[in-house]
Amino acid sequence: MNYRHSFHAGNSADVVKHSLLIALVRALQLKPGALTLIDTHAGCGLYDLGGDEAQRTGEATQGVLRAFADPSPLLDDYRAAVAAVNTGDEPRLYPGSPQILAQLLRPQDCLILNEKHPEDAYTLRGVMRDTRAAVHERDAYELWLAMVPPRTARGVVVVDPPYEQTDERARITATLAAAHRKWAHGVTAIWYPLKDRATHGQWKERLRKLGIPKFLVVEHWLYDSDQPGIYNGAGLFFVNPPYAFTQELPPMLKALRAALAPDGHEGQILSDWLGL
Repeated sequence: MNYRHSFHAGNSADVVKHSLLIALVRALQLKPGALTLIDTHAGCGLYDLGGDEAQRTGEATQGVLRAFADPSPLLDDYRAAVAAVNTGDEPRLYPGSPQILAQLLRPQDCLILNEKHPEDAYTLRGVMRDTRAAVHERDAYELWLAMVPPRTARGVVVVDPPYEQTDERARITATLAAAHRKWAHGVTAIWYPLKDRATHGQWKERLRKLGIPKFLVVEHWLYDSDQPGIYNGAGLFFVNPPYAFTQELPPMLKALRAALAPDGHEGQILSDWLGL
């Protein structure tokens, strides 16, 4: 599955991903110690919802626009992050993870971004020029291993590839195993699209065999059964999520599903510990 950010900016997967990413970082920031935030597949950093690529799919109407119309205060932090890059009441621009992470930085924190595609990396540098972010143009999996453990005592690695390559899941699995050996207490968030339950179940089984003790799975299945040939939802793996984050998760997931559920479909959003 090819999942380039620009075609899907602001869709339901982005709403879930960025809502949970904000909650994760804020839970870690309950302690004053410095954090290093690392984004291995940073993309362009900012997306035009009125642009050709976003308009071609129109997915923002079922994502960020629904979130902005929803009254739940549990989505306030997410809406504020999107509003920060816009001037009107309705979002015209959508912040990628780099922009959202930059908004969360405290003075003691640092942000490391990576984007391999030269054109996207060039755009990313322009978008992030007024922030304290360091931008790299390297292979994502090489950078992931090179940057852990970070110089600060704590940190988060965000892995959000476009899944263009057939071996993407295999590279994630191998790199996660190696990174965990180097940095067993490190926090990692891995985003993935959901196409069908059987294929995804096979990947989860391979990840379960890594034997990582604290491995949380969050999945948003848009429909009650697989819809052949289309995007069926998205999920996140969290390695070593902090307790404060996991405690806040159930009501937030309920609020996200209420805002994003496609009309006329059951579907579900759920969380569970891998291997339990």
